[in-house]
Amino acid sequence: MTPDETATVEASLVRIAAETTAVVDRIAARPGELDAVLETLISADRVFVLGAGRSGLALRMTAMRLMHLGFDVHVVGETTTPAISAGDVLLAASGSGTTAGIVRAVETAVEVGARVVAITTAPDSPLAHAADAVIVVPAAAKLDRSATASTQYAGGLFEQSVVLVGDAVFDALWRRSDLSADALWPRHANLE
Repeated sequence: MTPDETATVEASLVRIAAETTAVVDRIAARPGELDAVLETLISADRVFVLGAGRSGLALRMTAMRLMHLGFDVHVVGETTTPAISAGDVLLAASGSGTTAGIVRAVETAVEVGARVVAITTAPDSPLAHAADAVIVVPAAAKLDRSATASTQYAGGLFEQSVVLVGDAVFDALWRRSDLSADALWPRHANLE
């Protein structure tokens, strides 16, 4: 890649915002997918979240917001995370839908009778096929280097979409709950 001396943060913000807006518009055009995710989460006894790398970091933000709503939420891999069981939901994000550790965890969740919600770019992946509800993010996969898929580096658009989808799921659940912002505030961390 040849250095672009005219590259600015402002230009990058505008370009990235345009890409995320286009992806969000395409996801929002499939409301059935999104409704299935909400219904699956609402009926969960507990919610477990799992993602690797930046996708996992993005999904942790959703875990925090679900906790603010009063969900019993656990981040897979933390030392205090209990065993998943029937009645629980595993919310997993993997752009490729083939990340080995995530696919193994999904298989375990299914074996014990838990349901799975997947966020992925790959509707034909093992992750998507095993899931009860899937949000397909029309973004470039991590190894897709074509500028037509995304001008951003290595899955950036997918990871940004995971944050936006997670915030949208939280927002919809919050509005359905009829809880005020003041009612959620006591659940915010106070050991910072």
